[in-house]
Amino acid sequence: MNDFLKLLRIEFARIFSNDVLLAIFIGAPIFYGILFGYVYQQAKVVDLPIVIVDQDNSPTTDKIIDAFVDNEVLLVNDVRYTPGNILSEMPTEQYVAVVTFPTDFEADILQKRHPEIRVDLNMANILNANTASKNIQSVLMTLNAGIEIEGLKKQGLHTSQALATYESFKINFNKLYNSTGNYLTFMLPGLLATIMQQIIFLAMALVFARDFEDGYFGKLVKVSRFSLYHIALKSTPFLLMLPIMWVIVSLFIPFFKIDADIYNFPMLILATLLTLASMCIGMLFSIAIPSQLKATELLMVISTPAFVLSGFTWPTLSFPDAITNMAQYIPLTQFLSGFRRIAFYGGDTSSIKTEINILLLITLVTFIVLVVLLQLKIYWFGKKQNRLLSVSQN
Repeated sequence: MNDFLKLLRIEFARIFSNDVLLAIFIGAPIFYGILFGYVYQQAKVVDLPIVIVDQDNSPTTDKIIDAFVDNEVLLVNDVRYTPGNILSEMPTEQYVAVVTFPTDFEADILQKRHPEIRVDLNMANILNANTASKNIQSVLMTLNAGIEIEGLKKQGLHTSQALATYESFKINFNKLYNSTGNYLTFMLPGLLATIMQQIIFLAMALVFARDFEDGYFGKLVKVSRFSLYHIALKSTPFLLMLPIMWVIVSLFIPFFKIDADIYNFPMLILATLLTLASMCIGMLFSIAIPSQLKATELLMVISTPAFVLSGFTWPTLSFPDAITNMAQYIPLTQFLSGFRRIAFYGGDTSSIKTEINILLLITLVTFIVLVVLLQLKIYWFGKKQNRLLSVSQN
């Protein structure tokens, strides 16, 4: 036990002497948590620049333009009366849409000729385009209804009759779980979990690989030839420090006023299992690839697309089956699936049973493989040392 504690102190010293490891393990979650939090703090997209081409220049188009100006999401960047070469300006000026009113627009409305308003959307950024399209449609549909109702009133119908004639039915949208459409609430939890998985991967990728590179592994083998001893030694510092990092990362949720229930027992289970699964995967790569650089590079291949493959922002039902099946065995996929059930849907432990089982499976399988592989490494190291010893004696 004394030897273990002595080696544990050395392990902490080696961790804190590694500037890269400290930057990844401690600096990354805090820096990226603050960065992403403030990036999405505005909560929704506003002031999307649009251009209006008013070829009619009539009171009716003036009224519609005023409605666009009053919309908080849209920013009327310019109003012009001839289109010119506006589409060529779109890439440089980053207009999200161009709204064009045709000549004789008002006259055609009065004559019931149903003129057409043309909307050219910049689809380079789909989020901006969809948001702009939704708000442009909302403004135009509202004014279209108003014009129709006014026309019915001029035909002699009472206001209530005109409304009843135009509206066959009403639609009432009831938004649940993120009623304000807050983009920060949607994105930040997923990004924070992705960061935690990534820093665990990268930190654990260095622990054994560094020992192989600088020869410290030979000193450890002299103390014990059992792989479980070395796994416990390498894991203990991170098992002590990671709960602190999880607490720090979790504080970004209340700090940015995200309405999510994260301080509960089911969430503790999810965070614990994500930690253990990620640690086992990281250590496995560190043992299998005795190079810090190569181990981290290969783990980046897994961690970089993990957020996209998790299905947090894009439904996994849209993925090819092969990719969906592969994504199920990335710890982040199961964590984010369970996170949404617990934090937003108010689920309990039974509601994340599938996620718990898969995370346990990932942890168990990778742990067994890394134990066996490390034991083989110790065995091969011992045989190599014996050969060198016999050669030196001869």
